[in-house]
Amino acid sequence: MSAIDWITQLLYIAAATCFVLGLHLMNSPATARRGNQVSTAGMAIAVLTTLVLVIHAGTVSVTGWIVMIAGALLGGGAGLYAARTVQMTAMPQLVSIFNAVGGGAAALVAINDYVKAAGASAGVAESTTVATILDVLIGAVTFSGSIIAAGKLQGLINAAPISFRGSRAANIAAAVVGVGGGIYMIATPDVVVLVIIILAALAFGVTMVLPIGGADMPVVISLLNAFTGTAVAMAGFVIGNWALIIAGALVGASGGILTKLMADAMNRSIRNIIVGGFGTGDGQAAALEGPGGDVRSIAADDAAIQLAYASKVVIVPGYGLAAAQAQHQVAELAKLLEERGVEVSYAIHPVAGRMPGHMNVLLAEANVPYPQLKEMEEINPEFPRTDVALVIGANDVTNPAARRPGTAISGMPILDVDNAKSIIVIKRSMGHGYAGIDNELYVNPKTSMYFADAKSALTNLTAAVKTLVG
Repeated sequence: MSAIDWITQLLYIAAATCFVLGLHLMNSPATARRGNQVSTAGMAIAVLTTLVLVIHAGTVSVTGWIVMIAGALLGGGAGLYAARTVQMTAMPQLVSIFNAVGGGAAALVAINDYVKAAGASAGVAESTTVATILDVLIGAVTFSGSIIAAGKLQGLINAAPISFRGSRAANIAAAVVGVGGGIYMIATPDVVVLVIIILAALAFGVTMVLPIGGADMPVVISLLNAFTGTAVAMAGFVIGNWALIIAGALVGASGGILTKLMADAMNRSIRNIIVGGFGTGDGQAAALEGPGGDVRSIAADDAAIQLAYASKVVIVPGYGLAAAQAQHQVAELAKLLEERGVEVSYAIHPVAGRMPGHMNVLLAEANVPYPQLKEMEEINPEFPRTDVALVIGANDVTNPAARRPGTAISGMPILDVDNAKSIIVIKRSMGHGYAGIDNELYVNPKTSMYFADAKSALTNLTAAVKTLVG
């Protein structure tokens, strides 16, 4: 091994070390920013090292350099623009698109490697590695599946489970063709079979995600993220790059663990989610009569009195908060209540929102102190001593129907909001959540419904509390 090879391998190890340390630092909000910076430094080292290797090898033509530079500028510019301008409500869609890009790019690495080998041996590669097949299969599934997931989240595709006659058979057939073609290619490489494998994997990604309902979408995003990491790791094996292998393995492993934790938080198995999720998408507005009783509405002034004179208030954020972009308004209200001596905390359900950690990111944008954010296991015991639980757009994760059998969310762990002394729910209408069922919390005698957009409702509540202070 030459000196340049030794140096580049050491640099790749340094980059991989940065990835590991960065992931570790992200365990705590206090060090998460530093973790991102360390991981970014690792990626910069990996990219620069690869460029040095390419320059040293001298195998890239002028045209190749133009293509690489143009691709880097276009891709980097598009990514920077998207990350800076994306609304928090669209963040899950952006994550899905990034998953698609990552999986597709990883698959293209393996396809390019195979085509080059085939061209060097008069049309047929002498051998096909397992890593190449896995890279193509997983990358293609991730690409098409993530596109469908983004479409569902954006509303371009119906968020409800979509199935058609023979959809399960088509799903199984695509999987069999993809896996069977991969096994065949390992023994008898063939470009035509590779194309069939790609098409089968793309079809499987579509047929896998279409039947999954919106209620399971946070788990799907996490699962596809794990797929992306695994595909990248396989691409690393294909081209013999340590940094890709380690980075991909980290993403795949962490994404897999997160997927399992989120599925457990919903009392759902990953197999059950992939076979076909529940949920009918965002429900239509229903009448103001809920399950087993009438709904009681409340005005801003009355709600403000309850909040201002409470000793302990727990805020339960949901997708309605994100949809209204009301994170700054809720932070302002919470600060005002704290100035009056009210103890304020936030109850965070693992699958609140449309992606893992959606509420955490949303509230962090409004500079909400992270210690106030309480996970479900920590906050549930506090609800019995909570004077007011303020629910903002959270539907399925607060529905007591999960505690009894026979409902779409039976067995799903929920936030025990109904144990609070008083409950105020901010919601635009009595529309269903993604599970498509009525929320029994809304007819609880302790519950008052404040029908309004989250941003205007919180603004009005803040103004009303200020009036009381004055």
